[in-house]
Amino acid sequence: MLCPNCHQNASRVIDSRPTDEGRTIRRRRECENCGYRFTTFERVEQSPLLVIKNDGTREAFSREKILNGVAAACQKRPVTSEQLNKLVDNVENRIRAKGVSEIYSKEIGELVMDQLVDIDDVAYIRFASIYRQFTDMSSFMKTMEDMMDRHSKAK
Repeated sequence: MLCPNCHQNASRVIDSRPTDEGRTIRRRRECENCGYRFTTFERVEQSPLLVIKNDGTREAFSREKILNGVAAACQKRPVTSEQLNKLVDNVENRIRAKGVSEIYSKEIGELVMDQLVDIDDVAYIRFASIYRQFTDMSSFMKTMEDMMDRHSKAK
């Protein structure tokens, strides 16, 4: 592995441990040339997944795009980065479990909302207002009522 400090290709693994529920291996390395220590992550390479957008175009699936959207909805809310990463992991895992090579962006949005509703109500409404593109107050109120019904049934 190439050292980020001296750019030599001689490093050794000092420590190895599973992370991300065993889907990733975190390796602590030390450069044999300069002694610099750094961390690498190893994960199984996934087959490419394409997202079919509303206009019919396709683009590569991006965890970062989902994470950025959810992070924006959770801004100034008591939601941790760990919760956000877990949400994105769950969404990606559910998509991959379907065994498909393409998925509609609307399906991804629904998966995100299924996870987000259990994390934070305000973030859910923020995300839904952008994702569902409310055109009038009645459609917004319908989403609010559905969420409130869900909470009253859970209690």
